[in-house]
Amino acid sequence: MKSKLAHTFRALIPGLLIVFTMFFLCPSCNKPEPASMVILNGKILTVDSTFSIAEALAIRDSKILAVGSNKEIRKLAKGQTRVIDAGGRTVIPGLIDAHLHPGMAALSELEEAIPDIRSMDELLAWIESQTSLKEEGKWIVFPKFFFTRLVEMRQPSLSELDLVAPRHPVFLNGSFGGMINSAALQVAGISEKTVHPGVLKDELTAKPTGFIRASAFSLLKLAPPSQLSPEEYENAFLDMLKRYNQYGITSLCSGADDLDGFALYKRLGEEGRLSVRIHQNMILRRNSTTKVSALVEEIRALDCKTGDGDEWARIGAVKVFLDGGILTGTAYLREPWGEKAEEVYGFDDTAYRGIVNYSRDELLEIVSAAAERDWKFAAHCTGGGAVDLLLDVYEEVNRIHPIRDRRFSIIHGNFFTPQAIQRMSELGVYADMQAAWFYKDADAMRAILGEERIRHFLPYRSLIDAGVLVNGGSDHMVKWDASASINPYNPFLAMWAMITRTTERNSVILPGEAITRMEALQMYTNNNAHASFEEELKGSLLPGKLADLVLLSDDFLNCPVERIRDIRADMTLVGGKIVYRSADMEQAAAGQ
Repeated sequence: MKSKLAHTFRALIPGLLIVFTMFFLCPSCNKPEPASMVILNGKILTVDSTFSIAEALAIRDSKILAVGSNKEIRKLAKGQTRVIDAGGRTVIPGLIDAHLHPGMAALSELEEAIPDIRSMDELLAWIESQTSLKEEGKWIVFPKFFFTRLVEMRQPSLSELDLVAPRHPVFLNGSFGGMINSAALQVAGISEKTVHPGVLKDELTAKPTGFIRASAFSLLKLAPPSQLSPEEYENAFLDMLKRYNQYGITSLCSGADDLDGFALYKRLGEEGRLSVRIHQNMILRRNSTTKVSALVEEIRALDCKTGDGDEWARIGAVKVFLDGGILTGTAYLREPWGEKAEEVYGFDDTAYRGIVNYSRDELLEIVSAAAERDWKFAAHCTGGGAVDLLLDVYEEVNRIHPIRDRRFSIIHGNFFTPQAIQRMSELGVYADMQAAWFYKDADAMRAILGEERIRHFLPYRSLIDAGVLVNGGSDHMVKWDASASINPYNPFLAMWAMITRTTERNSVILPGEAITRMEALQMYTNNNAHASFEEELKGSLLPGKLADLVLLSDDFLNCPVERIRDIRADMTLVGGKIVYRSADMEQAAAGQ
């Protein structure tokens, strides 16, 4: 027996020697590595499963090392550790915008500022001012113009546009519809003889009204955009990301991009030049001659899939445009738009429900191909009829290729009935929504569609209560100002609108659909991380996750509710590096 015990002890000696050496002869081996940065004296909203709050956190290189009390975190600070005193500021995970268009936004005001137009008089005055700045015959284009956002809530008439710009072609581009003047009609060769579904005409005279749908945009013969060198474009793009950093945005989803875009983002990330992480949807574009079989082959030919990439640039969903937009009367609704819409948008078909770009069978073929290839799928889908159609297809695909783990989504949605919400909950379909559309457009939608149908407009409370995961985004496309953009990208303005259900015109619409501050923050952090399959990397402030975080200018949880919309980032960190610091923080750092 003694011999057996001795043999066992001798076998353990090498291991015991290693342990002895590590803990007694190697003084640093039994101590945690020092932090590269610590943030003390903060109100750390971890956004973990219990929404716990800490005082301090430590960062080691690009990731969070520890979260805890000031006393605990101070122990991790050594000689080379950078110490930041939060001074009581609220610290939150880096914010994620689930849907915007950074490339388009970056270029939107490079050549000239786009005014913040609120009334018809302001619009006409701006157009007239442009005629004195541009040579006769040169195009005057207002990108992403939506006349339902004017105080008058009407489109300008052909005669009004002609009066202020008789010799300049004018195009008010509303994405899925637009308005042009007589000079533009002449340049495009559009007359009463023109037969085109995208050209709207007066039912009595058969003359074009000037209102056109997106399918007719190709007729306009617009001047080509100014050409930038690759370096100029990259600099403009990176500058736009810096603007996002000022509002605490550390990650985003580029809503409609291609492989060239992904290659650029990946390279910029590898070169250490990105200040925002990019998750990118792959857009499938269709025109009047594109066959669905070609789109299916495009999916099958892709040599990447959802989730490919790295911490800086990653592939998202395959995406299609299913219908039009609510602001041009082209969203595909569950029932006809109605008399008020006919008056506002200028169409005369009482059965008109909007446009839909795919039949059920066509959409089924595309979604099935994506599911077979293990892609996440998403669709631009602004009307309730389009929501129902997409859910019909999702349900059918789910019978063969279960989709819950693929986190399929509906982008925009806008109109979700209780029945649609229940179907989404059962399928695990995410609602990729933009509060800017409520803030900017709820008043117009209520006036156009009436009190009954507005009950289903961006119903955040109902979605959350049903267990649907809601993503927060902006759909930012045009203008650089965070709160005055065509679709504002200020996440705190968006959260305020969801919390108070207050619009830009100071109406409170469907207050019963309001959500809490914690739920709003959850949308822009953990929920959006889930949507991109990155919940283990970001979305909350926990050890091991990326050190993407924001020091805020105000107490998000406890400040008066009206102040939420005015919150800014005082400091933004991405991967443990400071990418933005306010003037106040700069002064504080200089005084240390």
